[in-house]
Amino acid sequence: MFGVLFPNRSFPMDISTFTQIDTTHWVLDMNTFVGEAYDQIRDMCIFLLNGFTLPPDKALAVYIQSPGSPFLFCGAVSVSRPSAVLSLPWPEPGGQLQLTSPDSAPLSAKIGVSVEDLASLPSLDVTAQKRVEHLALKVGENLFNFMQSFCGVDGSRLVVPMDILDRWFKKFQERAKRDPDYLKGFVL
Repeated sequence: MFGVLFPNRSFPMDISTFTQIDTTHWVLDMNTFVGEAYDQIRDMCIFLLNGFTLPPDKALAVYIQSPGSPFLFCGAVSVSRPSAVLSLPWPEPGGQLQLTSPDSAPLSAKIGVSVEDLASLPSLDVTAQKRVEHLALKVGENLFNFMQSFCGVDGSRLVVPMDILDRWFKKFQERAKRDPDYLKGFVL
């Protein structure tokens, strides 16, 4: 059905590496794969295998879980996007790290994969969405800093020249044309 690859860390692995929970859910125990260094695994490539047909309204969603924390959505693949390299932003371990009994094993980090309705997923590429948010934040910060250098104070209000946006945008465009690496500083 699907395969995964951890860049620079593994060979391609198929679904048999995962433990099947039910017909639509699989889990990879990271302790058996890398031990306690799970948080060193930062990326994962997931791909649909040739010959497997996922219905067009379904997706394979990928989640990660640090010991004792809830699962966190990382992205998904579908028929229209049959492979993806996903960032794995491991959450901090949760407070449930204690053992339930002396004979039980400690909780471990996991990667979960499940078949879900495509329409119910927030975005297939969480990393790209975070890059766009980061970019917007950095551009807004740049604008604010530029405006602040021209501000005056009128009581409890900041006063800026009427053409400040035009001046900022023109400066922003000129700098981007002069220095091709300038815009790269705004991305993750």
